[in-house]
Amino acid sequence: MKALGLRTVAYKVDDIDKAKKWYADLFQIEPYFDEPFYVGFNIGGFELGLQPSNLQSNISDANTLTYWGVENIEEAFNECLKKGATKHEKPTNVGGELMVASVIDPWNNIIGLIYNPYFKLP
Repeated sequence: MKALGLRTVAYKVDDIDKAKKWYADLFQIEPYFDEPFYVGFNIGGFELGLQPSNLQSNISDANTLTYWGVENIEEAFNECLKKGATKHEKPTNVGGELMVASVIDPWNNIIGLIYNPYFKLP
């Protein structure tokens, strides 16, 4: 298999309309796909998907953390908190200039944030 890279991160939410508005406000973008069963946002060439939480799965997702790239980790972290997210992990240096942080959205999904000046898209 030849992987093409990360394409989509999907968060499960109990109120898809409320979540759609919250994420549109957070990322300052409207969804490109908007249906009752799935809402998709194109964020910097990657997809954030929202799915109703009543779509059950037998696969555990508790060990997965996805990071969204940001230019200023402190600013991004604080913006999430202002919009109603709660702190999961404060901005932390994990080596060199690399910084990570995470917040919890109103539906208990973890949003990872990363400042990584070393990683460049091809």
